[in-house]
Amino acid sequence: MFAKAFRVKSNTAIKGSDRRKLRADVTTTFPTLGTDQVSELVPGKEELNIVKLYAHKGDAVTVYVSGGNPILFELEKNLYPTVYTLWSYPDLLPTFTTWPLVLEKLVGGADLMLPGLVMPPAGLPQVQKGDLCAISLVGNRAPVAIGVAAMSTAEMLTSGLKGRGFSVLHTYQDHLCPEGRQLDIKKSSYKKLSKFLQQMQQEQIIQVKELSKGVESIVAVDWKHPRITSFVIPEPSPTSQTIQEGSREQPYHPPDIKPLYCVPASMTLLFQESGHKKGSFLEGSEIRTIVINYAKKNDLVDADNKNLVKLDPILCDCILEKNEQHTVMKLPWDSLLTRCLEKLQPAYQVTFPGQEPIVKKGRICPIDITLAQRASNKKVTVVRNLEAYGLDPYSVAAILQQRCQASTTVTPAPGAKDSLQVQIQGNQVHHLGWLLLEEYQLPRKHIQGLEKAPKPGKKK
Repeated sequence: MFAKAFRVKSNTAIKGSDRRKLRADVTTTFPTLGTDQVSELVPGKEELNIVKLYAHKGDAVTVYVSGGNPILFELEKNLYPTVYTLWSYPDLLPTFTTWPLVLEKLVGGADLMLPGLVMPPAGLPQVQKGDLCAISLVGNRAPVAIGVAAMSTAEMLTSGLKGRGFSVLHTYQDHLCPEGRQLDIKKSSYKKLSKFLQQMQQEQIIQVKELSKGVESIVAVDWKHPRITSFVIPEPSPTSQTIQEGSREQPYHPPDIKPLYCVPASMTLLFQESGHKKGSFLEGSEIRTIVINYAKKNDLVDADNKNLVKLDPILCDCILEKNEQHTVMKLPWDSLLTRCLEKLQPAYQVTFPGQEPIVKKGRICPIDITLAQRASNKKVTVVRNLEAYGLDPYSVAAILQQRCQASTTVTPAPGAKDSLQVQIQGNQVHHLGWLLLEEYQLPRKHIQGLEKAPKPGKKK
């Protein structure tokens, strides 16, 4: 909504009656806020302005600005918090997580698509279609956008996390954000930046030098100075701690991954008698039962050899190649079932603990571990496709950095949309294998590249 510049119609100080009404509306719209929090959000005596504007598409929006920062906006009689407000009250709305690479698209006016969601170990928040939600980035709890859910959580999972998930209304770095206040040194007791830097240098907190004419640069910082070490970050509220512990620190549990088969149009005649149609997803055991029942029901089992099945026109069309149509009249059971599976489309089902299954077509990509050469012939370990298994690349990178005592980086995976890869200095396949197999308990069949670990006695 604020991806492009808007036109301001008016900017006036709020009246006492309107201030009281706004407080009442906030209390009704956000019942989880306590009385003190509402008074903090909508202060009684501090400066509070009402800004009426027209968004670039013509929508009439009312923005409430407190102390120079937009805190709330109203659209079609619905009240919404800004990202500024969500930074102070991060638990105000159910929060969904996406990748940092997606933020640029959201700021540009795009909606959040379901493939861009990150599946946390505790599962997705439970919401209904039309619910207001916050959107944060992996590795950062502070919300960066707000949007309206385009479907319920159950519908998201049923869709296989495909389609539009949220209609985004407002994001960090959009045109509403620049309306917020920025630090102004002129309003401090120092009045000028040079005086501030001079004072900090006198206290031996920083060292300033004029590296080029007229340009002063900070060349050193004493991070052990009492003025710095005594700085205390305010503790989050008990509610925030509980949610953070429940969502961030919950142990990882691997998903259950089950291979499936999807019925294509060319196979519908074979499966329609059992109540299945094009696009139906079936397990291998179900397919075996359907084929056996079909053969028996249509008297296709060879009377002289029970191991053979006669092929009727439907079976011929479904499983035989064109050059076999008039030459192959019977097939053994195992060959019949094998051919049938080969003609079906591959699919798979992923079920995270406590969540509804997610079904997708194709084959799940394994976690891919490779070795590469970088500058000065240095070897690095690269791992991709962690997201498909519910793993956060940033968390994995942090763990490996500590375990391997080596530098790690997280970068966009080449050729993969909205996917990240972790790069670790040196051959760290052994550490990576231990983490994935022993600690995360992922099946070896879903990991490729473990054989690249250094052999005993050889230098990494």
